[in-house]
Amino acid sequence: MIRRVIVKKNERGILFKEGDFIRFLGPDTYHFFDPFKRITVETYDTSSPEFQHSLLDFWLKHHPDLINSHLTPVELTDQQVALVYQHQHLVSILPPNTRIAYWKGTVDVQVELFDISTNFQINPEKAKLLVHTQNPKLKKLVNQFVYYQKVPEHQVGLLYLNGQHVGILSPGLHAYWNFNHELKTTIWDTRLQEIEMTGQEILTKDKVTLRVNCTLFCQIQDIVRAISVLPDINDHLYKEMQFGLRAAIGTRTLDELLENKTLIDEQVFAYLREKTADMSILIKSVGVKDLILPGEMRTILNRVVEAEKSAQANVIRRREETAATRSLLNTAKVMEGNPVALRLKELETLEKVTEKIDKISVFSGLEGLMKDLINIR
Repeated sequence: MIRRVIVKKNERGILFKEGDFIRFLGPDTYHFFDPFKRITVETYDTSSPEFQHSLLDFWLKHHPDLINSHLTPVELTDQQVALVYQHQHLVSILPPNTRIAYWKGTVDVQVELFDISTNFQINPEKAKLLVHTQNPKLKKLVNQFVYYQKVPEHQVGLLYLNGQHVGILSPGLHAYWNFNHELKTTIWDTRLQEIEMTGQEILTKDKVTLRVNCTLFCQIQDIVRAISVLPDINDHLYKEMQFGLRAAIGTRTLDELLENKTLIDEQVFAYLREKTADMSILIKSVGVKDLILPGEMRTILNRVVEAEKSAQANVIRRREETAATRSLLNTAKVMEGNPVALRLKELETLEKVTEKIDKISVFSGLEGLMKDLINIR
């Protein structure tokens, strides 16, 4: 006949009679006359403060004072977001159009509201708390509701809102509420950039195919200006390098290119400087690293070089032989009118001969030997 209900200190109860809401019950012991079992009591542990019920909308509309005495209600519009703190620790994110309530008492709950109708950026301190959280539940909500981008040092980010560029991001962490719009970020390096072109085949003026390896160094001075003019900066620079190389190589013969390769660098550099003058791209330098000939042409060229060197060697050899003959003729003219010089030459020759002889037998004395040497013709 008498029903006894205990609501503990960490609990709250909701009293229903024949399924109709009567009132909230605080911690206490209750006795109800219920011979026909028409009374039911729902109890909730307030250590888990989040409360959702099918009658919450009804209570908020018809019993707001009653709700506020036991619960902290939260109603968000389609342009509001909320952060939920428990005992001053961030624990959850509430998306727009959320309607929820939290039990008062056991857990101290604070709700921080944000209007995202005009400003959807999250301040840096809140962004660090959200992005670097170790709470698995909160981390899952961050990945779902927060768009964030880390811009490395020496780089800048371009932020796009619904496909339209809206800002430049400096190095650091940037976070935004990811509701009611589409966000995208592209990262650009502000340092000196290197673009490599390898294996580019180009015909010279005399119809010789060259394979060219070239390197371009450039720096983007105003990224917003550059992307407003070019859809793909690197692709555009690569193609302009191709056009510049074809203009520099296609108008010269192979011999001209081999004699002075710096002409290519200078012409391509000037060409690229002119083409990128109004695009906020600074061309630092252009360099051709390799000019590679096809296998057959390389063999022919090696033969030509070998023949040229051989001809040069023959010319030098003939020049030396002529000089030596002229020297001998001058010596002979000197000795023809000077017996003493002739005698000295004979002694010099004798000295060279005796250097390679172990023994010498002399007949008629040294004087006879010298006289016989003089008579040799």
